[in-house]
Amino acid sequence: MQTRTLGSTGPRTSALGLGCMGMSALYGNADRAESIATIHAALEAGITLLDTGDFYGMGHNELLINEALRTAPASLREQALTSVKFGALRDPDGGWSGYDGRPAAVKNFAAYSLQRLGVDHIDIYRIARVDPDVPIEETVGAIAELVEAGHVRHIGLSEAGAHTIRRAVAAAPISDLQIEYSLISRGIEEEILPTARELGVGITAYGVLSRGLISGHFTRDRQLAANDFRGMSPRFQGENLQHNLDLVDALRKIAEQKGISVAQTAIAWVLAQADRHNADIVPLIGARSRDRLTEALGALDVVLDESDLRAIEEAVPAGAAAGDRYPAAQMGHLDSER
Repeated sequence: MQTRTLGSTGPRTSALGLGCMGMSALYGNADRAESIATIHAALEAGITLLDTGDFYGMGHNELLINEALRTAPASLREQALTSVKFGALRDPDGGWSGYDGRPAAVKNFAAYSLQRLGVDHIDIYRIARVDPDVPIEETVGAIAELVEAGHVRHIGLSEAGAHTIRRAVAAAPISDLQIEYSLISRGIEEEILPTARELGVGITAYGVLSRGLISGHFTRDRQLAANDFRGMSPRFQGENLQHNLDLVDALRKIAEQKGISVAQTAIAWVLAQADRHNADIVPLIGARSRDRLTEALGALDVVLDESDLRAIEEAVPAGAAAGDRYPAAQMGHLDSER
């Protein structure tokens, strides 16, 4: 499988990463055995990057990855890279209380993650959202101390804007920026992507299928479970949803002409942006089952030429999506949107 360098200071990683959040939280119930089997299958296929957050299921996701790694063959376990987000504050009812990027908190979060994951170091460590009350220099400085102590290998960012990226890079070596990027979430192209490219910071793109919205599998009459975050997402509500699925229908016509799935088309489009923008971009796929993983891996064999890319972007123009990426309350936490 193709490999790419994750930023000028980052580790070698495969062309795709596996986002494990949906195996524990926010998308309804998941099958634990199938989740572990999917992680094993991803490692066997050459995917090395496993992305999680200490607040995904309040530690559940890290413990799941722990089990998957413990039960994987040693050769696969040794190639796995852990990417961990921290800083989100939760309450017992699952509510969100902000973010904490204070240096003491950074080291506290890391101590618990190392224990839950069962590892002696975290490969890439990043605050999930920039804490507006703590200078980013202090937050990444604390991670740099963890790097010096051997507990962390590389420093990442998440949902940071261009100005914050520059400040962080001036304070410490930054491996990559994890941020949403897909056919219907192209906001990073104007300023954030060029800044990251200039500074040698890789992009780890999450939401490449927009939480399943542009996967080709989301139906117009689908009823979401009460514990499915998408029920509160503006893009999945009412007329917004119908409009966005019209875009998917247009994309489906192109996919059918090429003999591939809608999901493969959308993932291949993100992969193609690395060459188009001369940038280092690694898409995260959020597969929760081996079937979805197999489909996503098929995107690696898809070749999109310039005519294909033009047709895709005519079907789904930049800015065409209806509704914000997150509910209004959460949009306020995104440094990348300020």
